[in-house]
Amino acid sequence: MNDRPQTSDLPGPLTGVRVVDLTAMISGPVATMMLADQGADVIKVEPPSGDLVRHMGASRGGMSATFLSSNRSKRSVVLDLKTPLGMEALKRLVRTADVFVQNFRPGAAERMGIGEAVMRAQRDDLIYVSISGFGETGPYAHKRVYDPVIQALSGLAAIQADRDSGRPRMVRTIIPDKVTALTAAQAITAALFARERNGGGQHLKLAMLDATVAFLWPEGMTGHTFVGQEVAAARSQLAQDLIFATADGWITAGAVSDAEWSGMCRALERPEWERDARFRTAQDRVANVADRLALTAAVLATRSSADWLERLDQEGVPCAPVLSRSEVLDHEQIIANDLLAEYAHPDAGRIRQPRPAARFDRTPASIRRGAPGLGADTEALLVELGFDAGQRGQLMGDDSV
Repeated sequence: MNDRPQTSDLPGPLTGVRVVDLTAMISGPVATMMLADQGADVIKVEPPSGDLVRHMGASRGGMSATFLSSNRSKRSVVLDLKTPLGMEALKRLVRTADVFVQNFRPGAAERMGIGEAVMRAQRDDLIYVSISGFGETGPYAHKRVYDPVIQALSGLAAIQADRDSGRPRMVRTIIPDKVTALTAAQAITAALFARERNGGGQHLKLAMLDATVAFLWPEGMTGHTFVGQEVAAARSQLAQDLIFATADGWITAGAVSDAEWSGMCRALERPEWERDARFRTAQDRVANVADRLALTAAVLATRSSADWLERLDQEGVPCAPVLSRSEVLDHEQIIANDLLAEYAHPDAGRIRQPRPAARFDRTPASIRRGAPGLGADTEALLVELGFDAGQRGQLMGDDSV
């Protein structure tokens, strides 16, 4: 474990790209955090009150854990965009930028004077990114949105419905927010690549609803893929959780191919299952999933997790222990992947976070710095933008920091 962010002397894949980030909450900040880890100079522009997530949940040093993980590797500038001088500072900043990202509700950016036309007037090849909940048109466009609303509207809550009662359920992590972040980060890098190849900026528009439905479709909406042959529920919505109780804990194990099913039968010492007409082919095993899983569960309950995992692994059956969140930290595969980094944050103390998931062998992504304090980089950026001492004093007055 390191005592500082995993900085590197090598440039990241996005070194030289500047991103002006006016996003708040999760979807936008996580997207720009990924760009920052990859070397982009992401400047988080916050109002005097700061991003609401700074103070949501358990915090230390004035920063919540969620804020620390969503805004690392960035710089922070506080600007009051309701003042002429604050707006002028933003415009000067945008003139130096490649990307501008905002996630206000449709129409809000234009009312604030920071819409695409105004920002493009500062730099004509700007990549301007608008992230919204539902898109810019339609009956829901004006509505406020949080992750559970998208889970409900996208079909995700229905996919998670209880098999027996049919009651819809939420996923207990903010899937739509983070899927939107991943989609936005990929789209931004694609737009930068297109600009490099062909010249010219463009306006990217991304709705959380659109990103989530697209994410769910490959298996969550398979029953509605063949037009004219729609079915009420697809296999993924009917399947039981592949969580099995053992004599001392919980494991998961799954056999899809014929070879894996044969291995499962050998590991569980049930060779007769291979000859059972209910389980002879993959299609048979899907059609008789309830019987198959009930029989499997009864056998797995008789021995320890370690015993079963060793047997299943020897037979080539995909399997793993079901870990608690604290157990994840010390698991041998997590350690082998060198996935978790620890470092000392100047305000929040010792921090543990995962390194960027994608590894670049020539231009490494890394945790470049801890999440910034509110307005920590305001003065340095104002100097860079050419504001004199008097103007800086006005912009950094007691009401603005």
